[in-house]
Amino acid sequence: MQPVIGLDFGTTNSAIAVAESGNQATLARFGETNSFRSILYFPHKDRSLPVPAETKAGPEAINSYLDADTKGRLILSIKSYLASDLFTTTQINGRYYTLEDLIAIILRRLRESVIEQFGVPATSVVLGRPVRFAGAETDKDEVLALERLQTAAKLAGFSEVSFEFEPVAAAYQYETQLDHDELVLIGDFGGGTSDFTLAQLGPGRKKNSQNPVVGTSGVAIAGDTFDSRVMMHLVAPKLGLGTHYVSLGKELPVPVWVYSQLSSWHRTFLLKDPKTMAVLSQVKSQATEPEKIAALIHIISDNLGYALYRAVELTKVELTEKELANFLFTHSLVHVEDQLERWRFESWIQEDMQKIAACVLSLLKLHNVERSDIGSVFLTGGSSFVPVVRRFFAKTFGADKLRGGEELTTVAKGLALRALETT
Repeated sequence: MQPVIGLDFGTTNSAIAVAESGNQATLARFGETNSFRSILYFPHKDRSLPVPAETKAGPEAINSYLDADTKGRLILSIKSYLASDLFTTTQINGRYYTLEDLIAIILRRLRESVIEQFGVPATSVVLGRPVRFAGAETDKDEVLALERLQTAAKLAGFSEVSFEFEPVAAAYQYETQLDHDELVLIGDFGGGTSDFTLAQLGPGRKKNSQNPVVGTSGVAIAGDTFDSRVMMHLVAPKLGLGTHYVSLGKELPVPVWVYSQLSSWHRTFLLKDPKTMAVLSQVKSQATEPEKIAALIHIISDNLGYALYRAVELTKVELTEKELANFLFTHSLVHVEDQLERWRFESWIQEDMQKIAACVLSLLKLHNVERSDIGSVFLTGGSSFVPVVRRFFAKTFGADKLRGGEELTTVAKGLALRALETT
């Protein structure tokens, strides 16, 4: 049997796995890790060189960006645009790229890694998809997102492309550990979406080759949302949010929309538009706290969005283990330092958690499932570590039912196992 491939293209991290037989799937490695950052970096175009510098993806993109004296274009959270018809093309170093072109670069790197490490042809793939794409408000948006993802996969070199829900893939991986039949609730917390699936799993289902899915649901709230709350509440005020400037003798608030863009990492580069920079320069000259606006301008002009994002993410991760976390961001003229208590962070995401809870409970109600009917709750994805997330599931279903493991790569393995089952 020819090896089969499962690919989890994530908002923040991606992974790819190969399965040949049995219940085992093997992940491709990228240095010391199995996860691949879903990031692109286009180096600054040096007109003195006859050939432009190669576009970087994943860990290479991060390293190249950090090492560059003159920063190029860093692109992240590309998956967030799949359902939006507002993103058609973008110009980078004099060349126009479609969204499919950009995603294909990442998928191609993943495919090349599989070919190199496992010696497989890598012509067909089962590609993960969220239950609901971030930003998708209609069925038309969902169709657009799937068509774009399929086009990108084919541009990357995959001639045969099929899709599976990401939480369903996580269920296939978990099922390999079961020695009995049970109804499982799978929660897949990605960067852009949180997806939930009710699945009937176990030896009996596999023996009869039954479709395990009882029902699915999802909400466009996940890790990036949590990060943006920290950005807006903790960091943005130190960069001028809530301060004022004087114009025509009137004291006006610094425009909030600037910080809304800053809190969405994949949109930070849009602030470097000349018109926006001109507005900020004028605001700074008349600001009541000009040093804060100066720090904001420095972050935008020096392409420090990713570095700021990493600082926020590190603080959030620290809060999974501690009640008090440090925040530190330092670069040249900018020095932002503070501490964040877990209870404050949890108060900022309270509304988000209510939406996640409502999504889960409505899924149970829709399929006439009682909480006691759930045998296990399998949580995957980086934000499944957030204490308030785990507390909700523990309180709702019982702490003894919580399961997890390989939170950043279990979907890719499950996709490969799913491909194996359908081959």
